[in-house]
Amino acid sequence: MAEIRNYTMNFGPQHPAAHGVLRLVLELDGEVVLRADPHIGLLHRATEKLAENKTYIQSVPYMDRLDYVSMMVNEHAYVMAIEKLLQVEVPIRAQYIRVMFDEITRILNHLLWIGAHALDVGAMTMFLYAFREREDLMDCYEAVSGARLHAAYYRPGGVYRDLPDTMPQYQPSKIHNLKQTRARNANREGSLLDFIEDFTNRFPTYVDEYETLLTDNRIWKQRLVDIGIVSPERAKALGFTGPMLRGSGVEWDLRRKQPYEVYDRIDFDIPVGVNGDCYDRYLVRMEEFRQSNRIIKQCIDWLRINPGPVITDNHKIAPPSRVDMKQNMEEMIHHFKLFTEGFHVPPGETYAAVEHPKGEFGIYLVSNGANKPYRLKIRAPGFAHLAALDEMSRGHMISDVVAIIGTQDIVFGEIDR
Repeated sequence: MAEIRNYTMNFGPQHPAAHGVLRLVLELDGEVVLRADPHIGLLHRATEKLAENKTYIQSVPYMDRLDYVSMMVNEHAYVMAIEKLLQVEVPIRAQYIRVMFDEITRILNHLLWIGAHALDVGAMTMFLYAFREREDLMDCYEAVSGARLHAAYYRPGGVYRDLPDTMPQYQPSKIHNLKQTRARNANREGSLLDFIEDFTNRFPTYVDEYETLLTDNRIWKQRLVDIGIVSPERAKALGFTGPMLRGSGVEWDLRRKQPYEVYDRIDFDIPVGVNGDCYDRYLVRMEEFRQSNRIIKQCIDWLRINPGPVITDNHKIAPPSRVDMKQNMEEMIHHFKLFTEGFHVPPGETYAAVEHPKGEFGIYLVSNGANKPYRLKIRAPGFAHLAALDEMSRGHMISDVVAIIGTQDIVFGEIDR
């Protein structure tokens, strides 16, 4: 019989299941993991340092690039921190738009998570299904901001602009003739709200399809059940938040416990797990799909019947309209000052946190009265989860490490920031 040798093995940083530039140094006893040592520091986005050298508004697009799967939610925490120090009132319509896009972003995030997680474990179809739905939601991003990924749509005091009344249309091509193009444009005839409503009507069926593929699939269950178990006490001690914490049975959700924007007016449930394993965390996120869909529907109903401003009318913080700016000298000066010098934030410090798809995403902001932050510290949810990878993977096989990284839903931009 061959003797079992101890190995030290590199997992990543170029490994397809590393979800970014994660390098794991695994100490193995045969194929069993004795220790997993995550090495970060291969990305260096330096977002916190860059933000200290940019005006407040110039740093909004940097937030998109932290977690490049949950763009607008990152922006949300940042602009909330600025608004707290400025004591700016955000119009109620802008708050509903923010909540709606937070939940669209949550679905976008979980779609990539389930596609990549299933692909890591060996299921190809899920990846293709998930990207089909992501395409529709990316079109919503593009309709409001002009960008499909890095939106820079949230601004201190509200959002960049109101929801458009029309959706871009597909044009006939060599691949799609006129009849096919009409069919593709069927749900694009109305406004953006009509398009999103059409998506929310279709989406529960898609989630049923995902569950049919995975939830009772015996291979999926063999790979996830009883893998990476974390007890509720340990999850809290390790600083888990979001689905990682709720998967261990702790009902903690900032949208309910520390409501921001209009979440206290909206009806939704918080799914929690029982066993704290990879399978429970999967089930929690699948239910979050349905709850986010429910929240979006409520936002659509409110936005349809409540027009109004979507950004503060304080022109020292938000730009005047283009029409006014081109006709009025005072508005022109406001515009020029805002985009060259920015606005000065009163001295002080604050912390603003949102329920990010991956957990609690927080911005600790210190101002010394200048037009740029004195200090910016980002509380990234993935950082605490990655720190627990060693504890979660000890005693498991190498293949289980892949499932554990998948269930943590890691994106490296926010970890090596």
